[in-house]
Amino acid sequence: MSASTGARDLSKLNVGFIGGGNMAYAIAAGLFRTGVLQPNQVIVSATNLNNLRVRWNPLGVTRVTTSNAQVLQEAEIVFLCVKPHVLPACKESILVEAESIQHLASHCHEKVMVSILAGVTLARLKDTFSFLNIQHVRTMPNTPMQVGAGCTIYSAGFGKHCPGIVLSYYEDIKFMLNQLGLAYEVNEAQMDGITGLTGCGPAFVYEIIEALADGGVKQGIARDMALKMAAQTVMGAAKTVLETGKHPAVLKDEVCSPGGATIHGVHELEKGAMRATLMNAVEKSAARAKELS
Repeated sequence: MSASTGARDLSKLNVGFIGGGNMAYAIAAGLFRTGVLQPNQVIVSATNLNNLRVRWNPLGVTRVTTSNAQVLQEAEIVFLCVKPHVLPACKESILVEAESIQHLASHCHEKVMVSILAGVTLARLKDTFSFLNIQHVRTMPNTPMQVGAGCTIYSAGFGKHCPGIVLSYYEDIKFMLNQLGLAYEVNEAQMDGITGLTGCGPAFVYEIIEALADGGVKQGIARDMALKMAAQTVMGAAKTVLETGKHPAVLKDEVCSPGGATIHGVHELEKGAMRATLMNAVEKSAARAKELS
C-alpha cells in the first residue's frame, strides 16, 4: 500500500547516516533537493573522515565523523547504510565508541533506525542492536531517489504500542520516503522479492538505455545525443504507463502499426528473449537478496 502522508515540518529533526556511500548520498541529496531537510540537520559517519569531507561537504554537510555512536547520540532518525557483511563490525564499533552503552541505550528507545541493507531482516536487526533498545524500519530504496524518482518499499518492526514519539518519527520517515518518489509499505515477507525488481531494477534499465543508445550510434547518431534520446524515450514510456494507467501491452500495440518498423523491432526483441531475460534477472537478484538474509 502506498503511504499517504500530509506535509510535515521536519525543521527540528536530526537525521543520521551510518555509512556515507552511494545510497546514503542519494537519500540525502534527494531530501535536500526537495527542501524537506537542510544539510545542517544531517550527520554522517564512515571509516574514512577525509573521504566523507570530500564527498559530503559540497552538499553542505559538515557534521561528519568516524563514530557511529556519535550519530546515534545526535540523530533521532538514523539511516543504516552499510553493506550487509559489515553489520557485525558496525555493532562492535558502537560498543567500542560509546562512552556508556547504558546512557546511549536510554536515549535510543525513542529513536528509529532505518535499514537499507538488502536481505537483512527486522529480526536480525533487532538481535544485532538489542543492546540499544532502538526501534527499526527495514527499507529497500533505489538510487533514482536522488532526483525525486525513486521507488522505496518499507516495513516497520514495531507496533502501535510504541512510544508516541516513535510513531511520530515513523510518520516523518514515510513522509521523507514519499518525497523521494513512490513509497510502499509492504509485508516484510515480500521485501526480498520486490528488491529484485525495484532495488536492482534501475541497473537493468540503465543497461537498456545504453543498448538503445548503442543502436542509435550504429545508425550514425552522435553518442551524447543518442544517450539523451534513449533516456528520454525510456522516461517518456514509463511516464505514459504511470499517468495513463494503460497496460504496457496496450501501449505497445498502439505504437506497432501493421507491417511497420516498430513491430519488426519488437520481433527481434522476442527472438532475443528480452522479456524472459529481464524476468530471470529479477528472479536471480531476488534470490541473492534472500541469500544475504
